[in-house]
Amino acid sequence: MSTATMTTTPAGRLRALARAELTLLGRSKGVLFSAVFVPLVLPFSAGMALDEESLKGTGLSIGVVVLSGAMGFSLLFAVYSALVSVYAARREELVLKRLRTGELRDAEILTGAALPSVAIGLIQCVVLAVACTLVLDVGAPEAPHYAVLGLLAGIPLCVVLAAVTTVFSRSVESAQVAAMPMLLVSMLGSGTVVPLEVMPDKLATVCELLPLTPALTLIRGGWSGEPAASDALGALVTAVAWIILAVFAVRRWFRWEPRR
Repeated sequence: MSTATMTTTPAGRLRALARAELTLLGRSKGVLFSAVFVPLVLPFSAGMALDEESLKGTGLSIGVVVLSGAMGFSLLFAVYSALVSVYAARREELVLKRLRTGELRDAEILTGAALPSVAIGLIQCVVLAVACTLVLDVGAPEAPHYAVLGLLAGIPLCVVLAAVTTVFSRSVESAQVAAMPMLLVSMLGSGTVVPLEVMPDKLATVCELLPLTPALTLIRGGWSGEPAASDALGALVTAVAWIILAVFAVRRWFRWEPRR
């Protein structure tokens, strides 16, 4: 099969687009720094705010909280925040508009642009899992399928939410401002810094409905062995509902060219 034929397949088009996006991402030093290094530093700083006494009776340990929080930071900064900048920049540079004139479908354009950030996020999660296991003595996950489900739910959600966020921006700079509410709400309310298990019941009930909470609940449950199957199913349903809602918003309101 010739190269020309390969690049006309969906897989070939995605590979070509992801390769080009990876090159562009490497030239954006600020985005690359926040995507690669910030998630590796913040979780351990946040973990210092907790102690074993505050986690007593929750079935959690400092190591599990730091590990799940670290993966949450990876989803937020390596995937969500980075893609907000990527989508906004490509829109303002008219790259998205030009790509739509070719054979690429809309979903392929957004997916191909997201692949490098998704790969960085996944690699970070693996590195953090190994590091926390060795340094914090977390141990092997008791329910690894929960952790896998959490990542499978969290990554596509962060991708589509990044696309939705660009709707509220007119430039690359304002896109980062538009991303701040999601970052702050997820860090404070979704269990990235403080697990829901130590929050007051009423507050925890509200925070369970936040976009990133189900993914972090499942990731944390992968190592702690919690929650019960019914609670895990509820978290997964909530995550899928957010993904469906975000996909609808992208199809309805996403802008493919700059506002003039």
